[in-house]
Amino acid sequence: MSLSMRATGMLVRLSRKTFTREHTLEASLRKRAGSAPIPRSMRRRMDVAEQVVAGHPVTTVTPTTGATGTQVIYLHGGSYIHGLDPAHWRIVAAIIDGTGATVTVPDYGLAPEHTVDEGYAFLEEVVARTTGRPLFIAGDSAGAALALGLAISKRATTLAGLILFSPWVDATMSNPAIQAVLPSDPMLVPEVLRAAGAAWAGSRDPRDLLISPINDTLAGLPPIAIYQGARDIFLPDAERFAEKARQAGTDVTLRVYADAFHDFVGAGWTPEAKDAFRRVADVITAG
Repeated sequence: MSLSMRATGMLVRLSRKTFTREHTLEASLRKRAGSAPIPRSMRRRMDVAEQVVAGHPVTTVTPTTGATGTQVIYLHGGSYIHGLDPAHWRIVAAIIDGTGATVTVPDYGLAPEHTVDEGYAFLEEVVARTTGRPLFIAGDSAGAALALGLAISKRATTLAGLILFSPWVDATMSNPAIQAVLPSDPMLVPEVLRAAGAAWAGSRDPRDLLISPINDTLAGLPPIAIYQGARDIFLPDAERFAEKARQAGTDVTLRVYADAFHDFVGAGWTPEAKDAFRRVADVITAG
């Protein structure tokens, strides 16, 4: 583990504990803020187009020089209850800088006010409006689950690939192996995740494959690249997902970073995040 990852992980544990020590959905919702705006630094050096689709903001960012025409839809995490965070914009900027891709960022409605059915209806419209190929869908955490859900629903459609950071592939958090990782995870709380997943599910069962994509057959999907920290309670399910996808004949690569925490790519100053983005650039530019 790098020193910067160790120091960042300690700061996360001390100051963030994402869903608070109260371990309730209500406590997390009380701390909810609106989505972070795109940083001025990105506006100064990239072309930014903003529109409203089905009542939700959608931001498309293109490099002012070196644009390749490759398209990426980036879906942010936050357990379906939190909006865009500054770390998400850092991830988007890193993808653009490394690939020259145009990245579209949909700001979907959050639970409990909005549910999975509304979310996918909105995202389907965003995909339909995205021009240019090749097209990748990327996301972190809950956003990675949404990326998988879109790929599953568009199985007959050609996507260049999926880029998944710390994917949340089972909203029920029922894998007993999670307990072994929990003491080392500085961020996530299973009880709140289960409640957030149930709120997002609305009238659906949280085991539904659009909420817990590990329950799909995982056959016939585009190539999948997963970047996962080992100090993240999503690791056991990410490993289980990758193995199931391979058995189904899907091309999947899982890269695990020892001692990296959940969504470590948001800490772009760490060697682990830099390595992940180099590998993402290789995947996207090869597509």
